[in-house]
Amino acid sequence: MPRLARLLLVALAAVALAAALAACGDDDDDEGGREFAHVQPADTETCGEIEYGGEGEPTVLIVSDLPAQGDSAERTKQMNDAIRAQLDDENWRAGDARVAFQACDDSIADTGEWDEATCKSNAEAYAANADVIGVIGTYNSGCAAIEIPILNQAPDGGVAMVSPGNTLICLTEAASTCEESQPDSLYPSGTRNYARVVPNDAFQGAGLASFAKKQGVRKPYVLYPADDPTSLGQADTFAGAAGFLGMQIAGTETWDPEATDYTKLMQKVRGSGADGLVLAGLLDQNGAQLIQDKVAVLGPNEGDQAAVQLFAPDGFAQQATIDDAGPDSAGMFVSVPGRLPEKLTGPGKAFVEELQTDIGDAPIELFAPYAAQAAEVLLSAMAPNARRADTVKALTQVEVDKGIVGNFTITPSGDPSLGPIDISVAKDSFVFAGEETPSDAAVAAARGERGG
Repeated sequence: MPRLARLLLVALAAVALAAALAACGDDDDDEGGREFAHVQPADTETCGEIEYGGEGEPTVLIVSDLPAQGDSAERTKQMNDAIRAQLDDENWRAGDARVAFQACDDSIADTGEWDEATCKSNAEAYAANADVIGVIGTYNSGCAAIEIPILNQAPDGGVAMVSPGNTLICLTEAASTCEESQPDSLYPSGTRNYARVVPNDAFQGAGLASFAKKQGVRKPYVLYPADDPTSLGQADTFAGAAGFLGMQIAGTETWDPEATDYTKLMQKVRGSGADGLVLAGLLDQNGAQLIQDKVAVLGPNEGDQAAVQLFAPDGFAQQATIDDAGPDSAGMFVSVPGRLPEKLTGPGKAFVEELQTDIGDAPIELFAPYAAQAAEVLLSAMAPNARRADTVKALTQVEVDKGIVGNFTITPSGDPSLGPIDISVAKDSFVFAGEETPSDAAVAAARGERGG
């Protein structure tokens, strides 16, 4: 039986047991979940039950913090499955510590998106629980900017955090798009407690701009959602790299995620003479309607009628983009801050094949392997001594050999030494379209640095 199928059966058995206990009126377990003698769950309603698949009793706890509602539901489900699979590979251990897992949600039902108040309360719950040694998350960079400083000041040396999907430059490096105090203000203790396993937006923005130029784009127009600093950063990194590469920015404009129609906005893009359109934001921010109105006004994204090609960074890199936008998504290019699942080799290829066996015909979500890789990095940092301060200290010294996404090190800033990035194109699912390793000068321009 495949490993992930075994984990699913264990989880279903735990749910059945919990239901049986609840039916018997077990007053000692109000939530109906499995209890452990040495590990307490994070005290927040956004988290599921504690899970443990190893021998004996767990001694420490790690949590995931990901958006589990709305358009992100399937992506987060697969990311949590990937974390469980990595824990299973490690026998639910980090060195001598026996590691339990709890999956937590940082989104809200009203919007299906990450929520500032939820991110704050989640981080406070993790910090207050001495059993929580590390966090795998977040997916959204804005949520990370809220959680990092709270976890940085947690008792006993802070809580380590490893993200499978954050790309905002300012979380780890200074850039022209950052607040003047960032990133140092995110680490009030003076110690970095955060790492990620994907390159940041400077690398991704430069890569997407390089790819767009190769597709013949000379005059791109850039849109981003209003009042979203993370998306503004992605817009600026693309524009900075595009200008360096000799492209002329036809214009930049915001979109209102609450709007019901973007026809006038697309007419403005058409009037600029743009031959490319970049959506620097998230699918959750009414992205499907944007794509549909783009095609209605500016024509299809592929074929002889494709006068304006369509591009987006990783916020649109999920199957839900194709499902929600329908045929209008065809030909849309999206970048990911790393490699596509089908382009991974070695352990990554084996992981993807096993995950595909377990989920059936559904496409592998692009960040699922990176969630497993984030788990591997966190467990590696915990292995020498699974205490908070020691894990934080070890985090930015982790070296990964033959990891799920390749060989890399976590640098002192918390960034990985990874590259290139992949570009995929929308068909029935997103499929490989090319890879880019942008020049150092293009990355510097994306970061807002002058003079190459």
